[in-house]
Parts: sequence; structure tokens; C-alpha cells
Amino acid sequence: MIIRKSAGELDKMRRAGAITAATIDRVVAAVAAGVSTLELDRIAEAFIRGEGATPSFLGYKGFTGSICASINDEIVHGIPAADRVLADGDLVSLDFGAIWQGFHSDAAVTVFVGSPPTDDAKRLAETTEAALDAAISMIRPGGRLSDIGHAIEQVATGQGLGVIREYGGHGIGRALHEDPFIQNWGAAGRGPTLKPGLVVAIEPMLTLGGDGTRVLDDGWTVVTADGSLAAHFEHTVAVTDDGHEVLTAR
Repeated sequence: MIIRKSAGELDKMRRAGAITAATIDRVVAAVAAGVSTLELDRIAEAFIRGEGATPSFLGYKGFTGSICASINDEIVHGIPAADRVLADGDLVSLDFGAIWQGFHSDAAVTVFVGSPPTDDAKRLAETTEAALDAAISMIRPGGRLSDIGHAIEQVATGQGLGVIREYGGHGIGRALHEDPFIQNWGAAGRGPTLKPGLVVAIEPMLTLGGDGTRVLDDGWTVVTADGSLAAHFEHTVAVTDDGHEVLTAR
């Protein structure tokens, strides 16, 4: 069931989004060779709690981190750990969520560690972020749900990149994951009509290779089946009366 939010609920989600955005800034500033993903996780948790909020991910279905930290061929859901130390040249996707007064926000970025990235890695990250921007531009009253995924796929295929099909965006509110599921591919003009009060997390996941995935033995970390690099960007976005509002804008 798709749940539309009231003005008061959107205010709470706006605050949750602002906390998530500020958390991203602090964690990205700490990204460097020699830093573990657990250290980044602790920075995030301390800041979120200091703002009076709660990490969305910690304890979610048994997940042990406050953020997800996915390196190189890891697409999503990487578990922060002391022995997962960032190295010069790594590409790391960082996923964040915060709960404010019972309402969630969700956002992700992909950044590079140390040395300038290769041309292909730079193209991957820039295209994934551009796909997110294109998808957000489709969010407005009267649009259709599949317009979002269509926009992502068009940007990705235009650069010869793979689009992850098994994972995608979602509604968000009192629960981290609500209806509807939002695939990152497909034809436009299909699915439910977008209406004010709907809040969604849009999250393109693209690769330098194919769209196949597998889950590591930890039961969480999703990697590319062919070992290619992956990137992930995400924003929480509300449909408004006259368009949209990015609740996790930095």
C-alpha cells in the first residue's frame, strides 16, 4: 500500500533528511587511505545520535552498522568493519539513514579515496549521479512511477554502463522501506501516478560491467557477479503540489 504523508509528517521527514545530509558531509570528510569503514560508521552514529536522531540501519533485520560501506565491486549493503580499511584509489559507496520522531530518511554517495580515479571509474560515478538527477527531474504530480527508472536506464545505457535490476528504490516514511518498489530500468508511462505526499528514495546502482549480482557469505554485501566496479547514489524525495523536494539535499 502506498502511503502519502501529511504536511506535519513531511516536516519530520525534512528534519530527518537534513540530519542525514549533514552526516554525509562529516563522513565524506573523513574518507582517506588507512581509515576503516568501522571508523566511518562510528563518526556517522555519533553525529546522528548527537542530533537527537537514531540510525535507520543499525539493527535493521540484524544489520550491525549505522551506515553501509561498499568498496569497489561491492554494490550495496557492505558491513562496516575494523578490517575493511580504505586504500588509495578505492571507490567507496556510502549509504546513510536517520530516524527523526519516527520518520526515516535515506541517501547515498560514491566517493574516491586518495589518488584521482581512472577515467572509467570517474565516468561511472559521474554517470550514476547524473542518472539520479535525471530520475529526480521526473518526480512531479501526474508523472508515472516507471518514468523514474526509465530516466535512470537512459542515462546509464547512454554511457554503456550496466544497470542493477535486482535492487532499486522504494517508498519511505515510518518504515525505511515502504511501497512502492522503484526499479531502475524499464519503459516510461507505467505504474501508479505520482501524487503530492508520496515520498520515495531514488537510488541508481550502475556498473562498468553487467547487471548480475551475488551476495557474499556475510548475508548482506551485494557484489557485481563479474567483479566490475559499481557506484550508488541516492536521495529521499517528496512529491509536492508543484514538483518535488529533495529532503536529503546537502
